[in-house]
Amino acid sequence: MAWIVVRVRGGIHSREDIRETLAELHLTRANHATVIPEEPSYRGMLMAAQGYLTWGEADAETVARLLTARGETRTGARLSSPDSGVTDITELAHSVLGGGLARVKTLKPLLRLAPPKGGWSSTKKPYSLGGALGYRGHDINDLVQRML
Repeated sequence: MAWIVVRVRGGIHSREDIRETLAELHLTRANHATVIPEEPSYRGMLMAAQGYLTWGEADAETVARLLTARGETRTGARLSSPDSGVTDITELAHSVLGGGLARVKTLKPLLRLAPPKGGWSSTKKPYSLGGALGYRGHDINDLVQRML
């Protein structure tokens, strides 16, 4: 299983360790997303930077849509273009779900998304209190659909 992680806030006035954590997750700007495996080391990184991120369980259909709409190869070619060399997006989505986006050597480790339609609810509150930050479970798939 894997998580989709979306950066909600910018890094101005943030601590150095949080900036390093966000860089290790390949989330360099707001509205960038990545897919990471559910591992204890990544869970610790998410907990450290939870004031800047939102995440939840990835769905295979959502990952396939993400890769089709916003996925890029290391050379910069879109996966939807014939120049990318990718023939089966669903197979690629299952390999991303198994090991994360950074472990698939042919893909860039981040996805650049648009801000969500309808906007962020609150970028300073946790999701459990009506905000946008932190763990949101399977609701991350709805958020990503709004960001495509």
